[in-house]
Amino acid sequence: MGDDVGEIHEASWLGKLTANQGKAWLAGTALLATGLVAGGYLMGDGLVRMKQSDRAVTVRGLAERDVTADLATWTIAYSAKAGDLQSAQPKVDGDTKAIRSFFNGLGFDADALQPTGANVSQYNENGIPTYTVKQRLSLRTTDIKRAEAAVKRQFDLVKSGVELEEGSGMSYTFTKLNAIKPEMIAQATKDARKSAEQFAKDSGTGVGSIKSATQGYFEVTARDGDSAGGWGVSDSPYKKVRVVTTVEYYLD
Repeated sequence: MGDDVGEIHEASWLGKLTANQGKAWLAGTALLATGLVAGGYLMGDGLVRMKQSDRAVTVRGLAERDVTADLATWTIAYSAKAGDLQSAQPKVDGDTKAIRSFFNGLGFDADALQPTGANVSQYNENGIPTYTVKQRLSLRTTDIKRAEAAVKRQFDLVKSGVELEEGSGMSYTFTKLNAIKPEMIAQATKDARKSAEQFAKDSGTGVGSIKSATQGYFEVTARDGDSAGGWGVSDSPYKKVRVVTTVEYYLD
């Protein structure tokens, strides 16, 4: 009888233990499932946010500004030919005197005009030697108005007998580019953002911060069309400065 009671108590205890283990297993399973669901949600939300962070638009911004050159340079090339060097040299010396007189008459200082090179060549044609003496003078001035006046009257030199060679045109340079670069870059970036905002508006999104940006090179050209150097043709002192920036913005 005692043994039977003991067996009953032992069986009852084992049953309770098994039931408790089953409940613990079920609780653990439920907790694991909950963790997996939560983890899956968080992972999914992270992927969505990662996807959103990759959304971006690339646009270009333009900035242009009209400027006036502040430096004028004019290399005047001229030459004389003769059967002997002694005859050619005096002609070149006379042209040099005529050129200096021309610029002095326009109010330029004597040191504004400087010699930049000379060359003597000789060749035979049908056994007859010919000597060519070439010389170059360079005008350098910040007086743009006076430089323009000189260009307009360059044919006076031709009329005086000076034979101007190819490459004798005036060249104008804008030397203050660094002073306007920061403001123009800011303007180009602002223009780029306007384009990005328009794109975002059309697609139902918003524009965030800059993801990346690239500044193009600054281009300085004649304001009124193309210009070229050379005899009888001069560059223009009126320039257009242009820069294009490429900016990539995040989309909200």
